Amino acid sequence: MNEELQYSYVTEAFQFLQDWETRYQFIEDMGRKLPPMDEQYKISEYQVHACMSMVWIKAFKTEDSNIIYFQGDSDTSTIKGIVAILMSMYYEKTAAEILKIDADEKFSELQLFDHLSPTRHVGVYAMVEHARNQVKGLQC
Repeated sequence: MNEELQYSYVTEAFQFLQDWETRYQFIEDMGRKLPPMDEQYKISEYQVHACMSMVWIKAFKTEDSNIIYFQGDSDTSTIKGIVAILMSMYYEKTAAEILKIDADEKFSELQLFDHLSPTRHVGVYAMVEHARNQVKGLQC
């Protein structure tokens, strides 16, 4: 993930983009910029089953670092963009730092929940819990 996919970039863009049609386009662009997920991880273990869309999120870390990295994907462009925004919140952070983040609050600050259907809101919450559960499993 590059600098363009860091959370500060997302918040700055949302402040600049005033209308939701343009923000949705930005969210879809975020999804297109998300590095492709390795096909070997598109399995049930990494699938977020509570989502209506097909969504996969995998957390991992290298042996020489405490930084958690993610791969993610979805079959819909908007949801893939939301996966990218979630990953931007966790970018270059340790497990302890990630587990302190209130992703629901951050999505609310972006006013995403005001513009997503209740079903999609449930799916976003499931993505956050799925990622957090994997991070807990990676803690030292």
